[in-house]
Order: sequence, then structure tokens, then C-alpha cells
Amino acid sequence: MTYGDNGDNSGGSGSGDEDSGEAHENASEAALYALADVVGIITHWDNALGHPQALSADALQRVLSAMEIECGSMAQAQASHARLCAEAAAPQSVPLITADLDQPVHVHWPQADAPLPYEIQLENGETRTGIALPAGSNELVLPGINAWGYHALRLGALNITVAVAPAQCYGVADALRDVTRSPDSRLWGLGVQLYALRHAEPSGPGGSGDFSSLAQCCIAAAREGADAVAINPVHAGFSADASRYSPYAPSSRLFLNPLYIDPAAVFGQVAVSDAATALGVLERLEQLDNLAEIDWLELGPTRLAILRRLFEQREALLTPALLEDYRQFCTAGGDALYSHACFEALHQFHADSDAVAANWRDWPEDQRDPQASGVAAFAREHAQEIGFHLFAQWLAARGLDHAQCCAREAGMAIGLIADLAVGTDGSGSHAWSRQDEIFKGLQVGAPPDMYNPYGQAWGISAFSPRGLRQHGYRAFIEMLRATLGQAGGLRIDHALGLARLWLIPSGASAAEGAYLRFPFDDLMRLIALESWRARAIIIGENLGTVPAGFNDQLRRHGMLGISVLWFERAHGEGGREIFKPPREWSPASIATTTTHDLPSVAGWWSGRDIEWREQLNLLEPGQAVAEVFRQRELDRQILWQALLEAGAASGECPAPDSVAPIEAALRFVGSTPAPLAIIPIEDLLASREQPNVPGTIAGHPNWQRRHPGDIHTALATHDVAQRLAALNAARRTSQ
Repeated sequence: MTYGDNGDNSGGSGSGDEDSGEAHENASEAALYALADVVGIITHWDNALGHPQALSADALQRVLSAMEIECGSMAQAQASHARLCAEAAAPQSVPLITADLDQPVHVHWPQADAPLPYEIQLENGETRTGIALPAGSNELVLPGINAWGYHALRLGALNITVAVAPAQCYGVADALRDVTRSPDSRLWGLGVQLYALRHAEPSGPGGSGDFSSLAQCCIAAAREGADAVAINPVHAGFSADASRYSPYAPSSRLFLNPLYIDPAAVFGQVAVSDAATALGVLERLEQLDNLAEIDWLELGPTRLAILRRLFEQREALLTPALLEDYRQFCTAGGDALYSHACFEALHQFHADSDAVAANWRDWPEDQRDPQASGVAAFAREHAQEIGFHLFAQWLAARGLDHAQCCAREAGMAIGLIADLAVGTDGSGSHAWSRQDEIFKGLQVGAPPDMYNPYGQAWGISAFSPRGLRQHGYRAFIEMLRATLGQAGGLRIDHALGLARLWLIPSGASAAEGAYLRFPFDDLMRLIALESWRARAIIIGENLGTVPAGFNDQLRRHGMLGISVLWFERAHGEGGREIFKPPREWSPASIATTTTHDLPSVAGWWSGRDIEWREQLNLLEPGQAVAEVFRQRELDRQILWQALLEAGAASGECPAPDSVAPIEAALRFVGSTPAPLAIIPIEDLLASREQPNVPGTIAGHPNWQRRHPGDIHTALATHDVAQRLAALNAARRTSQ
């Protein structure tokens, strides 16, 4: 153990000294674990198999140090403990508190021994006054507020915001009422990887899906009965580094990825083709568009070069109305948008001049903060480049807006379901602009579990709970608004992180992390409030090592969980494992066959995912691939029996190398009581491949595969039409 006091530990070798040393070490550990409790680090938990786990003192010290909390000695740990306790005991030390609609509002107030007058100005302008009453030694209580929103509270010399949340998030039934349909209807939606789509007709530069092909997808899916299209995250990436194309490791969750722009939607196809021709890339773009896997390293810079050329010609090519819309967009975006554009320009500048300066922490000191003097000087000298990135965000926002409008105009009750990545790249724009609210020396991941025996380190940073509280959750709220602004729903990736996150110190293995508690109730109230402001449903990805009671809390707040076919299992007669019949699936979750991180139905049935795991060395230590295949054969038989008993299939179980029972699986999932079923397009197309294999960077084409044809053609084929008919029928009968 390395943790101990920095004082002089020299002395004799007698048993008294040994006892004293042991007592000192115990006291040191006690101080360390007491500090962990104040910080919110969980030192004891159960793993995915239900086995108790304990965090060692050494691991705890590494995590605390990565959080920039001094703990190298017992004295430091005690001093940090005292400082954090004093901070928490200060008179309402945060600028925002949350409360539930019509429920008492609790305000931290040291030595609250007398009533205190208050005044609240509601978001709608109404003013209310009253008396706050003592409730215990450190709390004042105000009567419940019957209007949700962000309200200004004046209590003595204190001025804070009270965010009052509806009892539950906006739900599927609410969306159905808004379009005057029965709130009991059972809906389904299509799950797509946006980059994988192809245009039904020539448009844009090509090479990957874009917001125009997404709009076409929404129209086509609505025609087949879909009420939603769930997409991968479209957060801003790194324009200067095409190698960082994972949608779940963005530069910023506040802005959009310009590689999804279809400039032809604004400039017209002729102008785009002319720009590509002038740059000498037209023929190469056609070749890139025909690839089965996206070459991001070549495609990214090429698409951006076309956008730059069009930006330079904007005054000649765009109407005055469009140019004015661009200017208004920049004004409305404010400091956050401008800071992102500055970051993009700075990142490109340093990447061009010095490859090792790709991380903003390695930039000159006067450029490591958006407010620093060097940033202002750079902006004056590179106004054109900053203007380009503002322009790209304008085009991206117009494209995503158009896709959602197409979805709703086509009759969808929900439309686009956006995806919110669990974190952001620590070297990106978001971390640069919100340094007080995002951890620096920690990355998000997952502890070892049955699917990832070595754990996972995702290479992304997370919000700091303390930083969020100290700044009134501004970064969290602005992120929600940015993601909900152009969608009818939101999937929150790894929603378990709303309660606790597995955080790993930089340079440590995934198994050397620790769970950190997050202010779950505050975050859930803010999500519910913003979901109603945007009138968007909320889905929380609750897969993985789920803490006890977490799913009950999601239901209480009206956040839908996710039920995945592969995981919906139980024990039947004699303790044998079975797949749950559809009637036993949760009505408080969406239902799906699979996710982007899991095998498709055809891939699971054939064992394609096992082949990949063997090839990528992802099997558990000592696990023989033959045994994994034998277990899959048993699982196939169990699933087939469940399909038979549910009336979703008939006859003999298909062999693993024959046609997978996709249609039966869709009937099965479609007949569950889930208010919404999301069917990945990979299952409609009977693809054996999955978009991503977790825990891999190389060796598998993560986030690169494209579909062979456009969405209209794909949905019109005989096999897909039969699957859609089965799904629609199952959804109707499940009501």
C-alpha cells in the first residue's frame, strides 16, 4: 500500500512500533475512506454477477488524486474532508436547486431556527410571497409550487433559481395526445446509423449518409407505419482530425457534426458538383460513395473542403434571406457557439503546425481558455476561419431541423429520437469551454462484466457533480436543450451514469476505476422539465451493471428503459432458463431486438458475433470458442421455444447457417406491451453484422458500414415488406 502520512516514520523495530505503525495506517485509511464518502465515491458495490466488490485504498487514492482532491497523506485527506464539509454547510452554496411540482421546496439553511419571508418570481412573470418555515436544524421549507419551470427565489439575502419539474417526463401517450391519436396505441420506430444511409437520388457530396438522406428515411419509414426514427449521436466531432469519428466520443455535445451536412439542400446540386469539380475531387467522391465501408480519413477532409469553397462563394450563391438567417443563427448561438467555432479554428491551426498540439492542454497558455487573451487575438487574425465553422453549424442545424419537419409532416407522432453520448472527449471543444464542470484526469468506462471481462475504458470525460452543482447545472441544461431542440425524443446513452459512473484515472486499466455518485434526483428533475419544454420522450439506456432500485426510479420519473431481446430472460419450471414471453416484458421500457453494440438477429443466430469476439480476443480468459458456440446452440433452442409458445413462429428450429427467424423475432418483440418498439434497420435488412463491437478500436469496422441501397428501395423488397407487415400486425394486436 502506498497511502500513508508524509511524516517521519523512522523508529525501532519492536512490537510497540509495529502496533503503532498499524494503528497509524488504519487511521490513514479511515481518513481516506471518510473523504471518499464526502466526495461520493462508492467503496463497496456488487458486480454484474451480484458478487460483492471493495475498492482498495490505493485505487481510491488514485481516483481522488485524478479528481484534483489532495489526499497524499492523512493530514491532506483530513484537510480536504474539512474543506468539502464546510463548503456543503455554507448557506445555500449552489445557484440552483430542484423540486417536484406541488411538493414542498427544501432549501439548505444552516441554523434554520426561525421563519423567513421569501419571494418567488415564476418563469411566467407571476410573483408569489410567503414564509419559509424551519424543518430541522439545517433546512427551510417553502410550500409547493404548482407551475413547472425555472423560478427566481429571494430568501433573505439569498437569490437562487428553483427548477420545478413535472412529476414525470413527457411520454409516448402525451405525444399521441398531441397528434389526437389514442394514447394506448403501440408504436414502432426504425433505428438507423445515419452515416450508413444512402440517397434515393443524387444529392450532396456523397460518401456517407447525411441529414437529407435522414429526411428521406423518415418519409419512407412513416409510409410503412413508423412513428419514430432513432439515430446515432450527431454531436460535433473534430474537423481537424478525421480519425476521431466515433459518434460516442464527440468534441462537443452542444453542436452538430458538419460531416452530416448536405450542402445541396441549400446551395443546390449544381453548385456542389461545381465545387467538387474545381477541387478535383468529383470522381473520387463517386468512388467513395460506392464503398461498402466509409473511408472517414479521406472523406472527412474532402467534404469539409467542399463546404469551405461554398462558404467562400456564399454571397454570390445564397439569397439575401438565407444570408440573413445565417447571421441571426450566429447571434442566437451566443458565446457558446462562438467559442466552439474558435476551438475548431484553433484546433486546425495547431494540428497543421504541430501534431502533438492536438490537445488544447498543450496549446500556449493564453489559448487554453475561451476567455484568454490569446484566443481573442487569434480570433481577430482568423475571422474567416471562425466564420466558416459558424457557417457549418448553421447548415447542420438547418439539415437536422428539416429531417424532423419531414418526419412530423409524414405523420410521425414522435419523429427523430436523438442519442446523447454519455461523455465528451477531454481534448475537445466542450471540455475546453466548460473546464469547471468537466473532469480532467478521469475517463468514463465500465467495470469487468460477463460481456467485457476486462472492463471498458471509453476514452471520454464526464461532468463533475461538484462542478455542476456549483454552476447551477448550466452545462447539463444547455446540453439537454441542444440535443432536444431538433427531435421528438432522446435516448440517453448509459443512463446508469445519472446515478453513478465508473471513472478511471488516466493511464489506469478499466478495472482500476471506481464508481462515483451523481445527483440523480436533481438530474432527473431537470430532464423531466426539459422534456416537457421540448415535448420530447426520454429513453434511458439501462443496460449493464444496474444498481438496485435504479429501474424503479426510472419508472417513477417516467423515463423509459430499454428491453433487449437477448437480455429478457427468466427461470421457468425446474429453474431452467427461458426467454420471457412478450406479455411479461415491461410496459415502462421500449422494446428492441438489439442495439448498435450487440449482434443483429441474423448475426446472433449464426454466431457471427462469436466469430468476431474470437478474432478480436474478446472471449473471457480460458474460455474455449467451441464452448461458446455450444452455449449459443442451447440459446437458439430456448429462443425458438419462446417464439413457438408466443405464436410468433411454427415448425422446426432453423439451423444456424439457414435463414434466421427475423420475422418471428419481430412478431415476438412487437407483441410486447412496450409503448414503443425500435427495430434496427440491420434486422429489417437481415444483416449479419453489427455497427460496433465494444472494447475495440481497430480490427472491426466500427461506425463505418453502409447499407447496400437507398432506404426507399430497401423497404420495398419482398422480404423487408413481409417483416414490416409482421411487425405492424404485432403492434396492433398488442394494444
